[in-house]
Amino acid sequence: MDHSPARPRVRRRAVIAATAAVCAAASLYAIHPALGATPALSVQYKTSTPASAGEAEPWFKIVNTGSAPLALNQVTLRYYFTADTTSPYVFACAWAVVGCSSITGTIGMLPTPTATADHYLQISFSGGSVAAGADSGDIQLRLYRQDWQNVNQANDYSFNGADTGYTVNTNVAAYVGGSLAFGSAPAGGGPTTTTTTSPGGPPPSGPAMFDDFHYSSSSDPALSAHGWSVRTGAGGPGVQNTWSAGAITFPSDSSAVGGKVMQLEAKTDGTAGNTTQAEIDTTQRKFLEGTYAARVYFTDAPTSGQNGDHVNETFYTITPDESLYSELDNEYLPNGGWGAPGPTLYTTTWYSADAMDRVTHNVISSLAGWHTLVMTVAGGVVTYYVDGQVYFTSSGKYYPRDKMTIDFNEWFIDLPFTGQRTWDEKVNWVYFNGGGAMSPSQVDSAVSAYESAGTHFTDNVPG
Repeated sequence: MDHSPARPRVRRRAVIAATAAVCAAASLYAIHPALGATPALSVQYKTSTPASAGEAEPWFKIVNTGSAPLALNQVTLRYYFTADTTSPYVFACAWAVVGCSSITGTIGMLPTPTATADHYLQISFSGGSVAAGADSGDIQLRLYRQDWQNVNQANDYSFNGADTGYTVNTNVAAYVGGSLAFGSAPAGGGPTTTTTTSPGGPPPSGPAMFDDFHYSSSSDPALSAHGWSVRTGAGGPGVQNTWSAGAITFPSDSSAVGGKVMQLEAKTDGTAGNTTQAEIDTTQRKFLEGTYAARVYFTDAPTSGQNGDHVNETFYTITPDESLYSELDNEYLPNGGWGAPGPTLYTTTWYSADAMDRVTHNVISSLAGWHTLVMTVAGGVVTYYVDGQVYFTSSGKYYPRDKMTIDFNEWFIDLPFTGQRTWDEKVNWVYFNGGGAMSPSQVDSAVSAYESAGTHFTDNVPG
């Protein structure tokens, strides 16, 4: 962890824009075009993926062609495709001007399949509006197979590989208030069955570790008995040789599930001699394929003192620097660092620390507050989720090759100015399941089951 992430390879334009204010009192406008009225909207579409690809990437703009504001919570879009397998399809929102948090994606099945469609992706909105004559801005979506095999889009009704720039696509249907307002469904394509895109159900039965940090202090014997080690030794990252057992505490917190948190403190007055940093690690390297998750509280400002530090708030897994080096990083930089701006979350999969060989992704956006971070390692693919949405994936040689520890730390990249200040990162719980890739909703179900049973710690992962 004594290295900076590479400047990210941006797979999508990830320029964060302010979400437009919701216009709650928009008038109705949509009339079925078969009745002879002019539709109130059109749908523009583009894609950056070929017919055979790791995922479908349908991007949309909703254009308001009417004379009144268009309330998006009245709008649904349907993108039609043929399923290549019985493996479920999964929806993710990569980025949207209206905000991914306002977008829901579900998969529907057609009662009368055609040669080009037996399923559809339905998109709905919880808020947002589009002014008359304007458009919604980018709605960047992803659709992929749960088994991570390639999708074949050549026979998909709504796919058009030639549309690499936004073009009107009448094979995407748009409904307003439940009535068709634009485009057309495939013949016989009335939807009947809708299934959620994030498979729920019980978690897999693999070996699991869970901890919600009900400890009294960093010297609590139960902490070490449960396989945790608080770092006090020398070395980096950040300000060398400043790791302190006192920087790890376990206060009560009413905003946390179970009422307790682990708090990591980074404190300085701008001098190395008066700096302390925090790190805690599992003592055993026994985690490889499966699902990793943690509920983490990031901060954009210090608990006390002047803001501006290049501080790093983390949740990661790692091996020692060895021939099979492996590392999966979630690193939140509220004020940026290494010459790059913030606030931003870097997700990075490493192949070699010595060669600085890794792939990384970040979005400039504040994540202050509680967030659930999930990493799945299965089938040759690493998938990073933030609050249930896919954030980044890596594969090929960028896949862990050896068992790792689970770690959290908070540290200063540098000390740009003087004056006392204190930064605090909080962790509500951490979870690992070695049974395979779990959906974020399955992770939530597993954690809820532990909390309902009063289980504060369990670990049956083989050492």
